[in-house]
Parts: sequence; structure tokens; C-alpha cells
Amino acid sequence: MSGLATEHKAVNLGQGFPDFPMSPDLISLVNDAMRNNFNQYPPMPGWLPLRESIAEKIELLYEAKVNPDTEITITPGGTYAIYSSLTAILNPGDEVIVFEPAYDSYIPNVEINGAKAITIDLVFPEYKIDWVAVKNAVNPRTKAILINSPHNPTGSVIGPDDISHLRSIVEGTNIFIVSDEVYEHLIFDQIPHQSILRYPDLLERSFVCFSFGKTYNCTGWKLGYCVAPAPLTKEFRKVHQFNAFSCFTPTQVALAEFLKNKDEYLNLAAFMQKKKDYFRELMQQTRFTMHQSYGSYFICGSYERISDESDKDLAIRITKEFGVASIPVSAFYHNGKDDKVLRFCFSKKKESLDMAVERLMRV
Repeated sequence: MSGLATEHKAVNLGQGFPDFPMSPDLISLVNDAMRNNFNQYPPMPGWLPLRESIAEKIELLYEAKVNPDTEITITPGGTYAIYSSLTAILNPGDEVIVFEPAYDSYIPNVEINGAKAITIDLVFPEYKIDWVAVKNAVNPRTKAILINSPHNPTGSVIGPDDISHLRSIVEGTNIFIVSDEVYEHLIFDQIPHQSILRYPDLLERSFVCFSFGKTYNCTGWKLGYCVAPAPLTKEFRKVHQFNAFSCFTPTQVALAEFLKNKDEYLNLAAFMQKKKDYFRELMQQTRFTMHQSYGSYFICGSYERISDESDKDLAIRITKEFGVASIPVSAFYHNGKDDKVLRFCFSKKKESLDMAVERLMRV
């Protein structure tokens, strides 16, 4: 859809990236790191001062003590962290419970390891987890449950009740948890983020994956990290060592310092919520019925008042004829399940959102 957007000079509300500048202070810190000759390989697990800054942030936010030396690994992006987590634990024939609609790397990551994704649909239109279905899906082959909150593509979030259900299902089993939390700071309405890092009994069986790109509006940096207990981190690093080995040094050096400015991540939710609320209000002028979004870069909209086309056909037509790109949510289901919903990215400058809605009013 991004390629189609470029071809037709459309406003790209499809792919999840900001079109506004990142922090000039962070850019300056990267420049300083390069000028100060931090340009060679860092340690394989990542620049230690950065891991120490992450550990401090985790303790501040989630009251969890994480060892920066043995429990944090810097990765080339959150997607890579998810892949490496799954690769560290999966064997052929294993099963992984995946909730759909799902971020598009999950099922390929499972299948490339010879394992099988057991998909469970989130309950439409709230996109909540059906925990009865999860319990019924668990069997001796279940190796892991993959969760994502705040959720891409829907903007739903898990709450304390979800954590209780998850805890009861995995208790007394050898099931691992892979938790995709790349949007941890993009959660709205002052809802507390239910990070797995808050729960020691869950963390001891978990890989928790994060992204600096989503936190600091620099998605092209492809820099993230994985937090896991020492025995799991040891296995994770066996994959990492012989895959990427290490990540771009200057950004790690810069982020080690930048993370000390807590307001940069503590204020992010309010900043992005203004964009979400602004876009949602604008979209009332269109014939889309907008869903709720409690986190992430994304909000979904149903189009029952517009067309009975498939979501893919409508998304392509709107891009070509009206100049606004979105993503059909059926693309996030392995079987193409079509609830007639499009996903829009609101992490854009005001001018982009204004132009997009002006065009969508004509759909």
C-alpha cells in the first residue's frame, strides 16, 4: 500500500511511521557519538550504558528489577526481537497461540521454525481476547502464547482481567510467553500499560520485546530490545550472536543518554492521543464508523455506509481514486477474514490528517 501511495501521490495513512521530525536533541547526540568515534562494534548484547538506562526505566515504570548485563539484549528492531525469541524456543511440531488480526511477522516467524501457529480470532468489534478459546486450544504441543498490547492493527489493549486469565492458563505448564510491547508508551486515556514486566511469575517464562523507533519517532533506525530472565536471554543471544551479532553503535550511545530525559517518553502518550482524538473527530465528517483505539499508531474504521466491496478492493480504490492509503484489516488474518474494516495511521502531522480527511469526505 505504501508503494501504491507513492505511485498515486496519496496521503499515506497505511504504513505505521510518523511524517513529522524526530527530536533534534537525539539527532545531535547521535552526531556527537559519531564524532567521538563510537563507530565500531559494540558488545554483542548491546552498549552496556544503554542497557543500564533501560533497566532504570523499567524499575521506574514497572517496579521490576532487571539485570542489564544478563537480562536485556539490544536488537535491530522489535520485529527482530520477536523472531529471535521464537527461534530460541521453538522446535518442529511445536504450537504457538497467535491472536488475529495479527502483526504480519508473527505467523511466518513461527512457521520458519517448523512450528505451527494456532490462530484465535479476537472478538469483533472490540478485538478482545476470548480466553475460553485460548484454554481450549492449549495442549501438550503448546510451546508459547504470543500477545501484543497495545495492539497492532486495532489499538486494543489488555487489562488486569486478561493478565489474570493468562496467569491461570500458563500456571503449572511449560508454556512460554512472547509479549510484543513496542507501543508501550502509546497508550491512551491514562490506561496503565499491563506490561509483562509488572508480573514476576509471568516474566520468568517470558520474552518481552520493545522498539525505540515507536518511542522516539525514528522507525527507520530499526533499534529495539528484548527483556527476558537470564536463562532465556542466554538462549536468545545464541540466535542473536550468529544473526545480527550487534546493532548500530552511535544510536545506542545516544539513547543511553537520551533515556535519562524521562519526559520524552512519559509525555508521548498525551502527544499521540491528541493526534488520535483529532483524527477521530475529523473522521466524523466522513461515512466511516470509527472504532475505539486505546493505544498504538492506529485506529480502525468500518465502512458499511460506503460500500459492500472487500476491504482490499476498497483500500486500493480509495488510494487510486481519492488519494488516501490505508490498510485492509483482512491482511492481518491468515485466511483473509474480512469484517469490512480499514486501518488508518494517525501518527502524522496535522496537515497530512487534514488533507486525508478532506479527501475521505468524498468517498
